[in-house]
Amino acid sequence: MPPFSYCLFFGYFLLVHRICDGLGKIVTQLPPTLNNNVDVAYMCESTMKLKHGSSIVLILTLIMPCFPVFGKDKPDIMLAKIYERGLDVTQYWVSEKLDGVRARWDGTQLISRGGLIFATPDWFTQGFPPNPLDGELWTERSQYENVSSIVRKHQPHEGWRSVRLMVFDLPAHGGMFDERVQAMKQIVLQTKSPYLGVIEQWRVGNEDELKQRLQSVVDRGGEGLMLHRNTARYASGRSHDLLKLKPFSDAEATVIGYRPGKGKYLGHVGSLKVQTDDGRQFFIGTGLSDEERRHPPPLNSRITFRFQGRTKNGIPRFPVFLHIRDEKPQ
Repeated sequence: MPPFSYCLFFGYFLLVHRICDGLGKIVTQLPPTLNNNVDVAYMCESTMKLKHGSSIVLILTLIMPCFPVFGKDKPDIMLAKIYERGLDVTQYWVSEKLDGVRARWDGTQLISRGGLIFATPDWFTQGFPPNPLDGELWTERSQYENVSSIVRKHQPHEGWRSVRLMVFDLPAHGGMFDERVQAMKQIVLQTKSPYLGVIEQWRVGNEDELKQRLQSVVDRGGEGLMLHRNTARYASGRSHDLLKLKPFSDAEATVIGYRPGKGKYLGHVGSLKVQTDDGRQFFIGTGLSDEERRHPPPLNSRITFRFQGRTKNGIPRFPVFLHIRDEKPQ
């Protein structure tokens, strides 16, 4: 709610509350003969109900700004599948996979993958184009927790000055990715916003060159690579037209319980019991900091973990906790 509207809303119900308080005092000071009158008793009861109702509304008005604002719908975004060896990599554009927060610019506001409207300062999106943009809210490599903390706050703040929306696709363009790559560059160039950038796209000649690119990115603190088929048109959902390549696999799971710690972790959480989207349950202990063991991710929160292959039963091997994926504001 805009600050001015919020003040009017608050003032209106404060006035109602005061009026009801005054009416209540008048009713209690009436002569005993009138106090026994049915109409007067009804007026007294109605006044108290209105006062109590306005009190509840006042409380809700005060705490309303503390809750996140959700968009009308979750954006229909394109999601990546895992890269598998043997593909003809010459048919793909390759870019660095940034470890930021996924965002959709719909022409008027920034929306998260889950439908949360980011509380961006006006100056951050000033000059952004009317075209829908897919991108990553990003600061620098290995700073996911920092950028997540910045963009999850429910009020605009100066921390956004270190963030940029790094564009990697144009969902409404309609052309092949070859065309969208050039269009993205042109849009960002024309916008001239310091808070809007475009992720560099390369071409590689073979898998050996792809591996070299991956190693170069990882050596500089990067997360991995994204491969986008050059002839692909934008389509929501997971597709082999968009692939991700990392030195380790990662996935998401929901926290459903805890296992108590032992030894130096006695009295704290030893590991998280989690469940993947396909129903598999297991524990993750590695990767949790001392602080996270004292204050673990809450039940039903979503986490990201890293692993190396799977068992014959489909359970991730050597899972390592990375971070919480929830989009709830701080």
